[in-house]
Amino acid sequence: MDSRTGHRLLLVRHGQTEWAINGRHTGRTDIDLTPLGESGARDLAAHIASLQLDDPYVICSPRLRARRTAELAGLSVDETTELVAEWDYGDYEGLTRIYIQAELDPSWTIFTHGAPGGESVADMTIRVDDAIKHATDIMMDRDVVIVSHGHFSRSFIARFLDQPIDFGAKLTFIPAGTALLSDAEPTRTLDVLSA
Repeated sequence: MDSRTGHRLLLVRHGQTEWAINGRHTGRTDIDLTPLGESGARDLAAHIASLQLDDPYVICSPRLRARRTAELAGLSVDETTELVAEWDYGDYEGLTRIYIQAELDPSWTIFTHGAPGGESVADMTIRVDDAIKHATDIMMDRDVVIVSHGHFSRSFIARFLDQPIDFGAKLTFIPAGTALLSDAEPTRTLDVLSA
């Protein structure tokens, strides 16, 4: 059985972007926040402070939208890494789920099919599991904050809770939303999922 740390992990999704408004899959495309996205990121500061995290170690996706969210939320980033970047959508970058299902594959979802030319479900599972291992190692000593993206965060929650990655399809994670996870005996838990 895994050793449990007793520390908490806060997942933060970046604020709103133009592509998020339109439902376009945004993986490697590096776009900034909208004005509403900036406002949502600023509002995160009070919420994060209210959690009274224990000397949080902040890990951030290298994408501009995540880095900008961390900055506006008042977080001091300790590490920037591709390990917590968004799912690589490959050939589906910039396309919407509605378009993909109407024109390419009616049964497609990112959680069940992955992305042609990008990351498969197996690829993403390995990367997310590596991110969880990295975060829980740090959680032996302190709390962790990960500033990332929607599909990555939903995948992270699924795997953190020992579920298959497609469990993430059952979760909603809006821009500038947060999820608070605990790693304590007897099991890992999702304590709070909030807007």
